[in-house]
Amino acid sequence: MPPELRIAESAAHAGAEVALRHFQDFANVASQVKPGERSFNRVSEADVESEHAIVEIIRREFPDHSILAEEAHFADANAEHLWVIDPIDGTNNFLHGIPQFGISVAYYRSGQPICGVILNPARGDSFVASRGDGSFHNGQPVSVAEHRRLDEVLIGLGFYYDRGALMEATLSAMRELFGHDIHCIRRLGAATLDLCMVACGQLGAYFEYELSPWDFAAGRLFVEEAGGQVTTCDGQPLPLAKTHILATNGHLHETMLGIVQRHLP
Repeated sequence: MPPELRIAESAAHAGAEVALRHFQDFANVASQVKPGERSFNRVSEADVESEHAIVEIIRREFPDHSILAEEAHFADANAEHLWVIDPIDGTNNFLHGIPQFGISVAYYRSGQPICGVILNPARGDSFVASRGDGSFHNGQPVSVAEHRRLDEVLIGLGFYYDRGALMEATLSAMRELFGHDIHCIRRLGAATLDLCMVACGQLGAYFEYELSPWDFAAGRLFVEEAGGQVTTCDGQPLPLAKTHILATNGHLHETMLGIVQRHLP
């Protein structure tokens, strides 16, 4: 196992242990509104403590590497050695006792994803990907679904915290998708896990019109290593920055692009 993947797994499990301990008493987890945000964009004490546990393990092994993390660590996305961390993705789910949240740790070298680990400790799920070595769910290899038509699949989507133009654009795209007889829409509240569901063949596609890099840094590699495709919603290479995102099984990518790009704000 490459040393970076070994540390990514150790760090993710350390964060997951913190998150699960707090989740067992979710109703009493302290949280506050993020500075400058509205009441529904919150950070909890579990987020902060999980990030600290993850960063501590990475720093101990790779003290010179840069770290980009959601709550307290900011780094140049172009750093040669970069760790991208989401200590708890799906904080609103977490704070309401819904067992759909992910701990995400990814390692990038010279701008390219090398390995990534996503855990959902509430369900005991582990998603691991390493460049050139495939994607694994709980130790078993996974691949995207072979569906080639929208009327064969479920579609996942996410809403960013904006409840203006981005929300309206997402609703418009969703209405058009229903016109293609998709099986249904799923909005599950944790982008890291939504991406894993594309890779595991449960969703044919997933899109969101604004997403931060820590939300997709590991998940995009998991999709790609499972045979899927990930771009922006206008078909460009995905930057390691806040952006829009489309992930599919590959077969549906051009069809989905035609829809999500049409409604892109």
